[in-house]
Amino acid sequence: MEKRKKVTILTLQAMKERGEKISWLTSYDYPTAQFAEAARVDMLLVGDSLGMCVYGYESTVPVTMDQCIVHSEAVRRAAPTAFVMGDMPFMSYQKSDENAVANAGRFLKEAGVDAVKLEGGVRVISRIKAILDAGIVVCGHIGLTPQSSGQLGGHKAQGRTVESAKLLIEDALAIEQAGAQLLLLEAVPPEVAGFITDKLSIPVFGIGAGADCDGQLLIVSDLIGQFQAFTPKFVKQYANIAEVITGAMSEYIRDIKAGTFPASEHCYHMLKGEEEKFKQLVKKYE
Repeated sequence: MEKRKKVTILTLQAMKERGEKISWLTSYDYPTAQFAEAARVDMLLVGDSLGMCVYGYESTVPVTMDQCIVHSEAVRRAAPTAFVMGDMPFMSYQKSDENAVANAGRFLKEAGVDAVKLEGGVRVISRIKAILDAGIVVCGHIGLTPQSSGQLGGHKAQGRTVESAKLLIEDALAIEQAGAQLLLLEAVPPEVAGFITDKLSIPVFGIGAGADCDGQLLIVSDLIGQFQAFTPKFVKQYANIAEVITGAMSEYIRDIKAGTFPASEHCYHMLKGEEEKFKQLVKKYE
């Protein structure tokens, strides 16, 4: 297969303009990112969803910048041609514009990502502008925003009434006008997502937002059936890795209990002619 050129923000913009759909997955580690790179995914997000998918937290809120940086470094090394994005965790940008720029800069300096993502619309416009002014590509994120899900009454779809849809449209327009180059819509009705996608000139992505967006994002742990706590309505599961891994581990345990593993073929045997010498050695200890 022909070696792929590096996917850049210009690549993504050109894909939108010619109507080519963009593929996007989360990834949190080197092996998974290697698989995604081999599959030629366009984009990878080192999402703060790693808090739930990797660390077992109840939400994304406890995730730290240091955790995000470590995982982003690993993903970047494994996926040199994919467009890699770092997800700014809770309280990494809320405090001030200066704080937002400093943390966004860490993603580029320490992990080599191509862009950063932050949640919120009109209320974070100054943060978006400040990060952009520092020369960093920004992706906005509106709709269901997990970091502020408490204010939304839980993990609930957004934009299902005309009033709330209007707020989403205003957020989307404000994010583009601020200069952000990408936008993610989460848990939004297809009608609303489709309108926003057509209205904006920048690539618009959906996770649970219908097929009319320029591209789609899924949590890799949901896609491969690795995360078992719950499966959102919008997920299509393409494999059941949890079942495969649990089955393999169960078989391994049965082999140990039965004494059938390790077998002779799994052992390092003594060199030819050394067995007899070893028997003589053992006799000295009897």
